[in-house]
Amino acid sequence: MSTRAPKALSFLFLIGSALAAEAETPKPTLGAKPPEGAIVLFDGTDTAKWTRAKMEDGFLREGPTTKGKFGDAQIHLEFNIQPLPGGKRPHGNSGVYIQRRYEIQILNCHGRKTPSKGGCGAIYQFKAADSNQALAPGEWQSYDITFRAPRWEGDKKVENARITVVHNGVVIHDNVDVPRKTGHGQKEAPAPGPLHLQNHGAKVTYRNIWLLPLK
Repeated sequence: MSTRAPKALSFLFLIGSALAAEAETPKPTLGAKPPEGAIVLFDGTDTAKWTRAKMEDGFLREGPTTKGKFGDAQIHLEFNIQPLPGGKRPHGNSGVYIQRRYEIQILNCHGRKTPSKGGCGAIYQFKAADSNQALAPGEWQSYDITFRAPRWEGDKKVENARITVVHNGVVIHDNVDVPRKTGHGQKEAPAPGPLHLQNHGAKVTYRNIWLLPLK
């Protein structure tokens, strides 16, 4: 515990430094390396840490769930909404379910001026992203998520979950208080939960996924 938190804080400081150079580096967190103590969930070599996982051309397909469960964590992942043939507009619908309870939406929202509670980067149906940072289908994008699990006294929740999301190097949720599960997430509970990458009928691929436990 005492050795992990400073590493996480150092990494978040580096992200903050990258944000200051946003104009020069549009996607500063792509390829981010896992810090000391992180669990590498997917590096393109196998799907051993997942259930119901499919790998295609070295990338993870939508739909799997981690075998491991976690509480407070820093999560990095990169995703790519696959374009449809013939220039059709894909919805690219997927989502990152933290503990299978709280969803960060993935959707093709490139070019939309106003973020929505159902748009890319939203804490699904709870809070829209502060700004739309979605790139075009076919481009790799990154989420850096800092998750603080709810606090419980027995079966009574005494503090809500809190979520920070950095999308393509830009903070779109800053330590947001999340009072309940979101979307189709599972019921809140004191027990830790897995990471789930939603399959919602669209082709979305993932790479460079790691998770740093924060306690």
